[in-house]
Amino acid sequence: MKIKYILLLLIVASLSACSDFLDEEPLSELASDQFFSEPDQAYSAVNSLYRTGAPNMTDGGVYSGMPVMLGAYMSGFFSNEYAGQELHVSNTQQLTLNGDNIGDYLQGRWRELYLGISRANNAIKHIPETPGLSDEERSQLIGEAKFFRAYAYYYLVRFFGPIPLTTEPYNSLDNLYLERSSVAEVYALIESDLKDALENGGLSTATMVNNGKRITAGAVAALLSEVYLTMSGAPLNADRYGDAAGLAQDIINGVYGTYSLVQHDELNPGELDFGNSAYNKIRKADASAEEHIYIKEFDAAIAPSTFPRYSYPTGFSQDVLYDIANGAYQPSSSFLDLYDPVNDLRAQEKQYFHTTLEGTNKTFPPSPYIWHDDEAMFDTALSGKDQAMLSYADVLLIAAEAITKSSGVNADAVNYLSQVRGRAYWNTDITTINQSLSGLDVNEFVEEVWVERHRELVFEFQNWFDIVRTRKFPVTSSPGVVSFVNAVGHVTSQGKVIEEKHMLLPLPEQEIQRNPSLGTDNNGY
Repeated sequence: MKIKYILLLLIVASLSACSDFLDEEPLSELASDQFFSEPDQAYSAVNSLYRTGAPNMTDGGVYSGMPVMLGAYMSGFFSNEYAGQELHVSNTQQLTLNGDNIGDYLQGRWRELYLGISRANNAIKHIPETPGLSDEERSQLIGEAKFFRAYAYYYLVRFFGPIPLTTEPYNSLDNLYLERSSVAEVYALIESDLKDALENGGLSTATMVNNGKRITAGAVAALLSEVYLTMSGAPLNADRYGDAAGLAQDIINGVYGTYSLVQHDELNPGELDFGNSAYNKIRKADASAEEHIYIKEFDAAIAPSTFPRYSYPTGFSQDVLYDIANGAYQPSSSFLDLYDPVNDLRAQEKQYFHTTLEGTNKTFPPSPYIWHDDEAMFDTALSGKDQAMLSYADVLLIAAEAITKSSGVNADAVNYLSQVRGRAYWNTDITTINQSLSGLDVNEFVEEVWVERHRELVFEFQNWFDIVRTRKFPVTSSPGVVSFVNAVGHVTSQGKVIEEKHMLLPLPEQEIQRNPSLGTDNNGY
């Protein structure tokens, strides 16, 4: 991909303010070697990465959903009411996807991710020689660029497996058609980028919300710990559990900043204030400074969030200020059955999901409540609420699983899982939860972590990625009673059989035709 121009960003407020927002605006067609001639241009190059590449995976339309939802559709756990007109949705739900029938959609995702990589390559290459930057600024900007390059490759390798690997800017047509590198080689670059950003970036140990919403050491460490967990599973099976555990525990112990789970408010001792539960406190806030480690930033006036539109099914537009609402992330009954309907707060009305319109007798199928923006829904039709993509709950669950896989079930692993489950099981004594987990063997305990990941991290879009790395699919014998079966061969709630090829997405047919070095289609499609 040859980049002929670099997008500059309009800085809406000073870079250090917590209300900052980074937005792209094309202002220049300078070549890379001309562009990086002053500090503002270096900042602009890195600022563009906050809206390009991996962050594009949570961009989407009201009808189409978002790229990160593809796995949710494939699993059968989630549906989109406009699947009939959105072919990438219907074909993934029905597991009939291939590089032709959703090729245009996949090509767009391929292009977005590689565009982010290309811009990161430019920044990493030219920031060291940009005049006027302090050493601290150079390290920080390069660290941020390496975070986003690693994040883009992390999506690509999980989506497509072996992919072309490039770390240099395109300044000519030479070596334009790259062969695919192995999954191991891609992960080696991801690890190298994140380790360099963590060790040499001089990144802040404040939370991202308190750091002008710029990348922090905590964000890098959280992504790297998740990468190590993913590397330990399929298809690489590299056994990096010890690394995942160590890094996750460093985050928990405050090495990279101070994080914690948001807690519930009480009306009286022992009496939960449901409207101000932890989940509702998170929902109402722009972003949680204590729990959200990496966020995708939105701004109502510049780049509003689409997520609130997904909090009501089609047909409820007349009841809200938005012109269109669509259930693009509608949970199936088989997914909702993963929750204990009595004891799990996340399964209660107006916590994770809702079924009633406030102040009316109107009901609808369960829809995401966590994205419900009250002001946008009823006053403005514009939401600037940020979206959490890496959370402290994720880190606790990474630590619990990785410790157990590398060292066995111990007090730390039980404590970390209990923190997440204890918040959800609000009326169960934490001692009871600890005791129920402490007697489990390694496999039983790890499956309890998997269950909690499926329940807790559903709005961080981890479900399908967890199914792929574990090769296990959660099923229920009754609501809240979960076991795991082999993912390959499982029949989804759509009545479709998951095959080995579905562990990856097909390559876009356009890209195969454009780049003959890619070879044939992906993974048996």
